Amino acid sequence: MAWIYLVLAGLFEVLFVFSMGKARETIGRQSFFWYTLFVIAFSLSMWLMMKATKSLPLGTAYAVWTGIGAAGSVVMGMIFFKEPVTLWRVVFLFTLISSIIGLKLTN
Repeated sequence: MAWIYLVLAGLFEVLFVFSMGKARETIGRQSFFWYTLFVIAFSLSMWLMMKATKSLPLGTAYAVWTGIGAAGSVVMGMIFFKEPVTLWRVVFLFTLISSIIGLKLTN
């Protein structure tokens, strides 16, 4: 169950980074919506991370959480924010994902 909490925490991290990017692009009520979603996603991510670390090693949990967030944020940036898709970015993204999987398999 802890790994499920951890993956969900990582996905909420991606959501709060996405919300931050959208809030940066908007004004007025739209901006308020994205900032509110940011606070909610951030809070849920932290809460789920704390639940996961009750039974997972903190170092492993933190590395996986940040890895999911980093990989997800890069993909979100490429898809939604028109960030460049280069060979080296994709290679290092797959390296990061492989490292996350490796941490899971060794725990």
